[in-house]
Amino acid sequence: MNWQELTSLSQWAEVVKLSWQTPVAVFKHSTRCSISSTAKIRLERDWQGNEPNFPVFYLDLIAHRDVSNAIAMDTSVEHQSPQIIILKEGKSIYDSSHNMINAQRAKGSV
Repeated sequence: MNWQELTSLSQWAEVVKLSWQTPVAVFKHSTRCSISSTAKIRLERDWQGNEPNFPVFYLDLIAHRDVSNAIAMDTSVEHQSPQIIILKEGKSIYDSSHNMINAQRAKGSV
């Protein structure tokens, strides 16, 4: 999986700007949660060899809670962990959390 790490508020602003050119995915991951780890492994497994043709960002929300809070505020998507959000033109077009995270549905939402 070609994760791009999301680590700052300025980078988040760039991700939103990028979403006007191409859809982008953000996976919000809690490094302290086994459900989150399972969801990350499942995404990686399901996308192996069939990765989306758009950027996928990884957010360690324990280390970067300010970015996670900004994502929730800017997208109007209530914070969950784990969570995947697909942005297009600055707006969430798909979000899912916990055991409902599904790589094919996420990819197909675009």
